[in-house]
Amino acid sequence: MKHYGIKITLPPGDTLNAAHLLGSDWEYYRWYDSKADRDRAYEQMLDRPPYYRRDEDASQTVTKVERV
Repeated sequence: MKHYGIKITLPPGDTLNAAHLLGSDWEYYRWYDSKADRDRAYEQMLDRPPYYRRDEDASQTVTKVERV
């Protein structure tokens, strides 16, 4: 079992939180073998993807998590 993860949620007020789309309780997890792998992925997720326009940002909230 992988113990180091990243929890991805939508920020409050995001249009995808609508009940007929993803809903307000939508969340997604990505799990990694090591803390270093997770931390590298976390930093990459904070960067704007290269195909986004300058004034666009990803509409997501990322949080480091661990399970014991």
